[in-house]
Amino acid sequence: MLTQVEDLYPSRVDDRPRICPRIDPVVYDNPPVVDALTADGVRGFASQGFLSLTPFSLDEVARLNGELSRLVADEAIRHAPETITERNNDAVVRSIFRIHELSPVFDELTRDPRLLDVARQILGSEVYLHQSRVNFKPGFAGKEFYWHSDFETWHVEDGMPRMRALSVSVALTENSPHNGPLMLIPGSHLSYVSCIGATPHEHYRRSLKQQAYGVPDCDSLEHLVRAGGIAVPIGTAGSATFFDCNTMHGSNSNITPFPRTNLFFVYNSVENELTDPFCGLPPRPDYIGARGHVVPLRPMHQTAWSS
Repeated sequence: MLTQVEDLYPSRVDDRPRICPRIDPVVYDNPPVVDALTADGVRGFASQGFLSLTPFSLDEVARLNGELSRLVADEAIRHAPETITERNNDAVVRSIFRIHELSPVFDELTRDPRLLDVARQILGSEVYLHQSRVNFKPGFAGKEFYWHSDFETWHVEDGMPRMRALSVSVALTENSPHNGPLMLIPGSHLSYVSCIGATPHEHYRRSLKQQAYGVPDCDSLEHLVRAGGIAVPIGTAGSATFFDCNTMHGSNSNITPFPRTNLFFVYNSVENELTDPFCGLPPRPDYIGARGHVVPLRPMHQTAWSS
């Protein structure tokens, strides 16, 4: 059992929501990598809470999609706990977690310096993989992911103590304005929305299909949106959006014929290992939040998946 530490970001403990200032830095000092992003890129991430790039070619994306098709066709994976289907429709896959352990191709991708070194530069330390997944939104069937801060859930339900993690969303299909692209609220990472409602036991079994706890209230969301607006980093397949763990984000349902498929890798600082969950419940499974033996990721400058 890990030792509990002070809860600097309490949530789901009061009868009313609160917006609190962020305590932690966004960009950390003394990074092991200093040239993955330009100075302007770092400043943009610090102020906006996200940054979009296009690091991968269409040929590389085609190889990744081929590997993903192979995994989706595997019946064992289709029925594994890591595979989440849409609520009320088990025929439609919503997410597959721990994808880097299901495929050496995606495992190598997590260590591609075009992704990993950005995380190392922003977080100012070596990092490990807290979570990996692929989110599907097939045409006409992909449902929404409601507004949320990842950190609020990772803090309360996984025991992530501080805001020293980030996600990268890699587009395997075009993210258009119409097919349910990622939406972010610029500047929202500088405020922490404390939510209401005690976390139910094994909440993840329902929340991965549709989240009901750790969801910000409408007044708090309106406050954040009026201050920062809504950004939609649309782009071609091969584009990538890096966003801070506390950036408020979500996405609409896909009612178009055009699928939207995005990979997500979550990099956490090795100096920010998980403790006991702050909700007082047992931790979620390792395929949702890695804990225990933390091994820093090392960049693979020559990767088999992209050759």
